[in-house]
Amino acid sequence: MGSCKAGVVGLVAVLALAGCQRAHDVPVPAGTAATDDGTVLTMWTRSLTGAFSRALIDQYNRSHRNKVKLTVMPGDSYQQRVGAAAGTRQLPDLLAVDVVYAPNYAAQGVFADITARVATLPFREDLAPSHMRAVRHAGRTYGVPHDIDLAALFYNKDLFIRAGLDGDRPPASLRELREFATKVNGLGGGVHGFNFGGACPDCMFATAWPMIWASGSKVLNEDGTAAMLDSADATRVFQFYRGMYADGLVPRSAKNESGPSWTQAFSEGLIGIQPMGATALRNIEEASRLQVGVAAIPGLEGGASSFVGGDVLGIGSNSPHADQAWDFIAWTLSEQAQVDVVAKNRYVPVRSDLDNNVHAQQDPRLVTFTAIARKGQTPYAVAFGKTFNDPNGPWIEAVADAVFGPGDVGAALDRHNGSITASLEEG
Repeated sequence: MGSCKAGVVGLVAVLALAGCQRAHDVPVPAGTAATDDGTVLTMWTRSLTGAFSRALIDQYNRSHRNKVKLTVMPGDSYQQRVGAAAGTRQLPDLLAVDVVYAPNYAAQGVFADITARVATLPFREDLAPSHMRAVRHAGRTYGVPHDIDLAALFYNKDLFIRAGLDGDRPPASLRELREFATKVNGLGGGVHGFNFGGACPDCMFATAWPMIWASGSKVLNEDGTAAMLDSADATRVFQFYRGMYADGLVPRSAKNESGPSWTQAFSEGLIGIQPMGATALRNIEEASRLQVGVAAIPGLEGGASSFVGGDVLGIGSNSPHADQAWDFIAWTLSEQAQVDVVAKNRYVPVRSDLDNNVHAQQDPRLVTFTAIARKGQTPYAVAFGKTFNDPNGPWIEAVADAVFGPGDVGAALDRHNGSITASLEEG
């Protein structure tokens, strides 16, 4: 982040304050020890990641002298709590945060520098590359991957078959996706061919951006300071969304869906095709009328991509227990933890050398998820949160105008691209 400017709201303002106060006086730890001496460690995570973190912590606590005490906080207030704690030097020993916020946290000194510690890991080159890029700042490393979520194309095999489609072949392009959705939509009875969360900022960037990437275009520049949503491919992708909604292939509720129930209709067997997070598979009850297929998200004429999300894990910069905290972090990355806890619970391992583990092989869809994760992207931008996650930010305004507005889609994206870039440049 650049200079500390008045008027910046929310998390960015709090972290900017914390950064101005302490970004330059945070020591660079040189130690690499992993100590298990019975220390009680504190850890924070957001509610979306709570169950995942708890599974790892429970196993660690059973097998180590150190004990990790977890606090799970609501996602909508988590960033503010972290920012306030950073400003008063009351961060926990361990902190799991949404990967899109990691560049900001690394830049502002929320995390301790663990460059030397990560260098001791023999599998460091196998760690999820998009997550590792997000935790690097000025040549130093401030965290490691904690969990991986990714956007995938879910489809209802039963509806496909009823509509005369091959239940084992997902659409390979957005052109095919529309064709398949039209056939499913024709079944009637409350069934729709496609669905999306039109008022949900993260739902939209996690599922629309892969369509742009798979088409060969970018969304942001390399350092995350400029939007590139005024491209021809982005215009065609949003024309696809507008057309699907306008032609009744999507429930009317999609326009106002802000996130809480955006996967419900699919889970009830009423949606043919929907891009959404891979973790949704764990909560869908499959039955004779809902057999789920998964695939990468296609581009306009082909290709495939994904938005790779999830969380990173770091040591709070004010923690007096860095060696003990590192003992937990290093263990979470071990083969024992990644296979016997992460993969066993149907999550995606953060190490590519463990993709073909015994648990993943029991469900071909999990193997598909790991393959998708390795070809997807995680955008890098210090100002990502206020620009793209904020329900009142410039991104969701662009979505509303481009998908549901009365004017030309390309003109809408051209107009909003400037406001998105301005937000990114503020840092």
